[in-house]
Amino acid sequence: MTSAVQAPELATTRAASDPSVAARADESAHDRVDGRWHAGVWMVWALAAAACVQIAPSPVYVALVIGVAALAVSLHARPGPYARAFPILLGVGVFFAVARTLLTALTTHGVGTVLFTLPEATLPRLLGGFTVGGPFELHVVLQSLVEGFAIVGVMAVFGAFNSVVSHSELVQSTPRAFYEVGLVVIVALAFVPSTLTAIADVREADRARTGGRVVRRGRLLRQVVPVLELGMERAVTLAESMDSRGFARVGADARDQAAGWCGVVSLLALGGAFVALIGERRTLASVLGLAGAVGLVVAVALASMSTERVRYRPRHMTRADWLVAAAALLAPVALAVSSIAGDDSLTWFATSTLRWPTLHLAPALALLPLLVPVFAPRSDRS
Repeated sequence: MTSAVQAPELATTRAASDPSVAARADESAHDRVDGRWHAGVWMVWALAAAACVQIAPSPVYVALVIGVAALAVSLHARPGPYARAFPILLGVGVFFAVARTLLTALTTHGVGTVLFTLPEATLPRLLGGFTVGGPFELHVVLQSLVEGFAIVGVMAVFGAFNSVVSHSELVQSTPRAFYEVGLVVIVALAFVPSTLTAIADVREADRARTGGRVVRRGRLLRQVVPVLELGMERAVTLAESMDSRGFARVGADARDQAAGWCGVVSLLALGGAFVALIGERRTLASVLGLAGAVGLVVAVALASMSTERVRYRPRHMTRADWLVAAAALLAPVALAVSSIAGDDSLTWFATSTLRWPTLHLAPALALLPLLVPVFAPRSDRS
């Protein structure tokens, strides 16, 4: 009885002494006040947006998806360093796209109009034996830029998802069978924001030590070493916290073993379905694929039942959350229908006759469902 009475006081004291606990409490209270969408809604939205980029990699449609992601960040970004992850990851995507374009243009020749010629060198056969340098061709550059812009679109969607989603709620929503994997993924997702926070703190401390003066000598060493030290400290703190909670200490019981064998058989069935498709045995492939999918569902259910994980005040998806998630999925479905119908504006290729990417009304309207989680108001009573 005494412990039950003292529990709220201990929780309040811990929240006051631990900034991370207080931040998580403020985040949960903020969710309840302003009615933010559930983490599952943003997960479905991100998958739908990434699928749209894959189905319609034309620059005009990728630019529309990036615009939707920017709107989501501007309206639903969470306070703190998470909002800064969007421009950082967008810049990373641009860097990889430009690097990919340069590498492709330096190693691909004989395709289109030559812009200029660089000195060339042939690598040894052990390293591939291809030629680096030589003619720098316009068609290769344009096609590589278009393909790289699709990478930028996917990175923008990932950055927007990382900025608007509640990571703690995402972990709580993970099925019990994937709790360990989900925790690893969430820690990886939070790596960029936590690193940005560490860099900002180190820069502020460096300015405080120098009295606001910019001292360039040794600045790189003064900033890199504390950032690495903070990263190691966070890693050790996380490991100690997981160890104190007995993370992954429970041995496998009968249900875990049954789930493991069921998963192995299901994966073998899915592999057999793939081999049957190569051999054009469609009926056998369908049977094996269906059996493998059902087996995976059974394996997840068994593993989830064997894990008794307690969640503190989990927020379940409401009917409005399910409706908004279903509405976001309409975007890739509509684009897939346009692709099946033969809409040639979804893709752009650098052919011999260069043309601007075309924008058709139907695929552009198909992207409108991605705006539903961005602009639709959410009521806490739904």
